[in-house]
This record gives sequence, structure tokens and C-alpha cells, in this order.
Amino acid sequence: MACNGNPYRSIEAEVIDVITETPTIKTIRFEPKESISFKTGQFVEITIPGVGEAPFTPSSRPDEKDIMEVTVMKVGKVTDKVHELKKGDTIGVRGPTGKGYPIDKFKNKEILVVGGGCGLAPIRSLMYVLFDRIKEFKQVFYRAGCKNPKEFLYKNEINGWSKKDDLNLRLTVDKGDDSWKGNVGVVTTILDDVKMDYKNGIAVVCGPPIAMKFSTLKLLEMGFKDDNIYLSMEKNMSCGIGKCGHCRLGIYYACKDGPVFTYAQIKDFENIWD
Repeated sequence: MACNGNPYRSIEAEVIDVITETPTIKTIRFEPKESISFKTGQFVEITIPGVGEAPFTPSSRPDEKDIMEVTVMKVGKVTDKVHELKKGDTIGVRGPTGKGYPIDKFKNKEILVVGGGCGLAPIRSLMYVLFDRIKEFKQVFYRAGCKNPKEFLYKNEINGWSKKDDLNLRLTVDKGDDSWKGNVGVVTTILDDVKMDYKNGIAVVCGPPIAMKFSTLKLLEMGFKDDNIYLSMEKNMSCGIGKCGHCRLGIYYACKDGPVFTYAQIKDFENIWD
């Protein structure tokens, strides 16, 4: 639900920290003047006064209502200005909007989370929820990849996750360096060792479209059902309320009807990975 039911209303927020994650990605931590609740997988519109706004899925804990984080790749006019933000600056926050992950449907199932690149940002928020409710699931697998070791988001945090007894975690990079001791290859190369009940399991995929496409094809090959594969289709969102049509996906608008969809919902539409 958008702030006070008004999808156009923006709440003023103060930037309280800016964290450099990689050479092209920063996490902006901010404190809204009013508490904002969101469900993992939903998104907000961040407004830079005098510049414009853009949609971002929070990378922080949904239950932390007074502080929010968004992790932003520098790719255009608004994101360029987001990267120039500093502590004490003021931004606007509109939302949340869209539909998030249906966590209750994951109960008593094995869950495979597959992330890549900047897609690890919304996945981080999801993982916080899964960790908080870990006893409700049979097992959780986490598989993530990026171009090279310098591009990995949340390195220290994920290193901590690797020590969890209740999480099966593996990472990969497309191209390694002297510091990298893990797997080298695209993220699909670390899915073969996931031993679970594919037919009844849940898979969640978030990342660049090309990575999502081939991860989905791999999951189908492994035996996952179409309606148990959850995809975050965020790439083309703009207005956030289904008015501009920029994120049209067949009969859906990604911003209003998603951005989380099952593969079964969208598989028959053309150009879903564009």
C-alpha cells in the first residue's frame, strides 16, 4: 500500500549513510520522516529534488520501519545523482508499491534462491525474511554470482551467511583473480549440486535479464514447476503505479501486478527478458 493510500505522495527522508559497495554500486541508507512498511520484493520510488525519480527495491529488512536502504547501480541521470548523495541530504520516498514475495506459500518447502549482479540487492531483503522464519522451511539454498570478485555486493555480510548451519551457500564469478578461491563460471554452473525435491521446491531468481533467462531455463531442466519459479521483473519500471505503460508485460504491468511473478504467469508473453 502506498503512503496513506495516495500513490503520488512522497515522504521526505534524510540520508544517514552512503556505503560504497563496488566501483559502480552504492547503498543509500536513509530515515523517512514517517515510518514506511514494505513487504520484501516490493519497491519504492526515490526522488532526487530537481532531478527526477526512479524505482528501487529496498535491500534492507522489511521489519525495520524507521530506516530503509536501497542499493543503486550508476546507470543514468537519476542514479548518477543518487551516487552524489552524502550524509544529511534530503530525498523523497514514494510507496511502497507492487507485490512482493508470497512467503507464506514457501512454508514447509525447500527454497533455492538464485541471484546475480545488482539483483543481490532485493535478494538481500528476502534473505533477511527467510532467516527470521528459517524454521518454517525444510531447507534454504543460496546461489549467487557476479562478473568478478570486486563486483560482489555485501561481501562481508555474505561471508557471515556462509557460516550459518541452516543455509547451503555457494558463490561464483564469471572471471576470477588471485584473491578468488571459489567457483569460476556463470551462476548456472553452481546449480547442479543443489540436492532437493525440485518438483515440489521453490526457486527465486533475481538479476540481470540474461542471467534470469538462463537460470530459469536451467531450473526448468532440473525439474522445477513453472508456478514454483518466482522472478523479479523490475527492469523497465518507471512510474510505479501502472500509468506510463513502460513496464507492460503481456496483460500485466510489472510495477502494479509485480514486480514478483511466477514463470507460469509470464512465460507465454513475447520478449519477457528484454
